[in-house]
Amino acid sequence: MEQSVSSSVAKAAKPLLWIGMVSMAMAFAGLTSGYVVARSALVAKGQWVEVPLPRAFWASTAFVLLGSFLVHRALRAAQEDRVKQVNALLLAAVGVGFLFLVSQVVGGREVLAQGYYFTGAKSTQAGSWLYVIAWFHWMHALAGVFVLAYTWRQSLRGAYSSSRFGGLERTALFWHFLDGLWIYLVLFLAFLR
Repeated sequence: MEQSVSSSVAKAAKPLLWIGMVSMAMAFAGLTSGYVVARSALVAKGQWVEVPLPRAFWASTAFVLLGSFLVHRALRAAQEDRVKQVNALLLAAVGVGFLFLVSQVVGGREVLAQGYYFTGAKSTQAGSWLYVIAWFHWMHALAGVFVLAYTWRQSLRGAYSSSRFGGLERTALFWHFLDGLWIYLVLFLAFLR
C-alpha cells in the first residue's frame, strides 16, 4: 500500500510542477504587461523616468546560467551512477544559487544608491516596477535554492542513481525554468526601460 501511494505521488509530481511553472510564468507575464501599460501611459505624457539596470543583474545572469549547467551535469552524473560527482555538483549549484540571491540584493542596493526608491515621495513608476519584478523573481529563486539544498541533502543519502533520478530531474527542470525566466526578465528590463 505504502509503495503504491509513493508511486502515485511520484507520477503526479512532474505534472504538478509543470502546472506550478505555468502559473508562475503567467504571473510574470501579468507583471511585465503591467509594466508595459504603465510605461506607455507615462511615456505618452513625458513622465516616464528611465532607471538604469544595475550591473549586478548581469552577474546574476551568469550565476543563474552556471547553476543550470551544474544541475544539468548533476543529473547526467546520476544517470551514469557517479554519486560522488552528483553530490559535489549539487553542492556547487547550491553555492551558485546563493550567489545569485546575493547579487540580486547587491543590484537592489545599486538601484537605491542611484536614488530610485520603491515607494515614497522620491519613488518613480519605473523604479517601483523594477523592484517588484526583481524581488518577485528573487522570492522564487529563494525557493529554488531551498529545493537545490534539499536535493543535495537527498543525494548525500544516496537517493539518486541511474534507476532513481526523478527528484533530481524535477529540481533541474525547476532551476532551468527559473533560469529562463530570469533571462527573459533581465532582457525585458534592459531593452524596455
